[in-house]
Amino acid sequence: MNALGSFKIIEAPVVLSKAHPTNILTIDLEDWYQGLEIPCTEWAKFEDRLEQITSRLLELLAESGTKATFFVLGKIAEAKPDLVRMVANAGHEIGTHGHTHSLIYKMTPKEFAEELERSVKLLEDITGRPVLGHRAAYFSISEQSLWALDIIAEQGLKYDSSIYPIRHYRYHWSDTPRHPYILEKATSRLVEIPVSTLSILGHNLPMFGGFYLRFFPRAIVGKGVSLLNRQGHPAVIYLHPWELDPKQPKISLPYRLRLPHYWRLGSTRGKLRSLLRKFKFGPACAILPALKNANPVIGAKPLTAH
Repeated sequence: MNALGSFKIIEAPVVLSKAHPTNILTIDLEDWYQGLEIPCTEWAKFEDRLEQITSRLLELLAESGTKATFFVLGKIAEAKPDLVRMVANAGHEIGTHGHTHSLIYKMTPKEFAEELERSVKLLEDITGRPVLGHRAAYFSISEQSLWALDIIAEQGLKYDSSIYPIRHYRYHWSDTPRHPYILEKATSRLVEIPVSTLSILGHNLPMFGGFYLRFFPRAIVGKGVSLLNRQGHPAVIYLHPWELDPKQPKISLPYRLRLPHYWRLGSTRGKLRSLLRKFKFGPACAILPALKNANPVIGAKPLTAH
């Protein structure tokens, strides 16, 4: 694949120090019920646990001095601006996770643009800092919603982290690049930072986020990060605060949602602490200078000056 929608793909390898590679840690800041395909009009009836567990997560990150990117839901920013300030004041990057945690491919371009603009303005007003990055709810930039990339770039964001190069019932990406790359067209440029995978026998194996991070043993995940770093790539990892909360309420859900949501929640804290002790992590925005200065791979379209 050499294009995504109106953008050409430019693979520009990030050159990392193999002695001290920097990986990327991202957090989708949402409460336990907000990623279960429950309409936002029904959220008020569920127990709110986000502030308490986010405080614990911040303490865990502070143990190792790790800074991360928090992709914040607009609804969270509206209801809990002090929580967003607390995260930002701890030195973490704030990105947008949209406003209502809706599937982008079920939205119109107008609806998405309005939600994106609303969430970005909220976050910038709260933190006093520009929002550089976006991650779609459920990684829902699909072949049917590639128009979202144009809107993200038009609104002035610098990077996206929504195209997960695996086959999933919500999206089917297996031929997009596995490592950070540049999307470029005549009028704009956007960096895409996909969650990491390992290439096994021609297939992309997810291991570095959400259910997959909890499914694989700690040692296997660590070896996966080491392998990516030896190859000169950052490991891009994601999780949610609720994944550190095994005491969250259990509700009736379809099996496809219940299994990945509740699987081994008690393992997340120890696994994350182990990774933070063994590897160096930083926010997604830290990779932007490296990509800006990287040379495209041979045969790719040359970068143009902006």
